Amino acid sequence: MEGAAMNEQIVQKLEQPMPFTPGITRPMVRQHAFELFRDKLSDHNLTLEDWVLAEKDLANTLEAENMPK
Repeated sequence: MEGAAMNEQIVQKLEQPMPFTPGITRPMVRQHAFELFRDKLSDHNLTLEDWVLAEKDLANTLEAENMPK
């Protein structure tokens, strides 16, 4: 029983991956993810899927802002 209690207390915090999009940094993705998933981040860490989605959305947003009108 003691081992099970110990396992529940050990929480590994995984570092988010490096962004694959040139010119985008982890803090940029983290801030964008916070804006996208504000409700989710209050209780849980981002999943890898959420992180990738936030990075892709940020890249698309930055590209759209730089397009000529």
